[in-house]
Amino acid sequence: MKHTLSVLVEDEAGVLTRIAGLFARRGFNIESLAVGQAEQNGVSRITMVVPGDDRVIEQLTKQLYKLVHVLKVQDITEVPCVERELMLIKVSATSSNRSEVIEIAQIFRARVVDVAEDSLTLEVVGDPGKIVAIVQLLQKFGLREVARTGKIALVRESGVNTEYLKSQVEAKVS
Repeated sequence: MKHTLSVLVEDEAGVLTRIAGLFARRGFNIESLAVGQAEQNGVSRITMVVPGDDRVIEQLTKQLYKLVHVLKVQDITEVPCVERELMLIKVSATSSNRSEVIEIAQIFRARVVDVAEDSLTLEVVGDPGKIVAIVQLLQKFGLREVARTGKIALVRESGVNTEYLKSQVEAKVS
């Protein structure tokens, strides 16, 4: 199972290297990694997606807390969250299929950020499921380049679980 960890760290040189080293020494892969300044000066938030069962994640959490500049570690996998990812995707688009690519982009509320004679570059922002879905639809045109930020997430203070709500709406529609 993939877990999403939100880690608050002091904004010091080498912190990310120490965290990555901890994972590497234990043979764990980080599938997604996003780092940026948090709400407090001098503190950064690291959002990681890592594979592993609950026991493995618990061990990693304990090990992370042993690192000097780690302030807080939270497994937010099962917690209602707002999750987003940014992707830039360059798609082959000739005059014959350009309108179809643009139509797909509009459905996903993606923005065209560059137009060339034989390609379009799109900016897509959304939850990870949206990112996967648009990539699947655009593959038939030919993907030239893809750059993704990795998942960022914040816990929903409202506690509303939108995944649960989506499943309820889908159940009523079926």
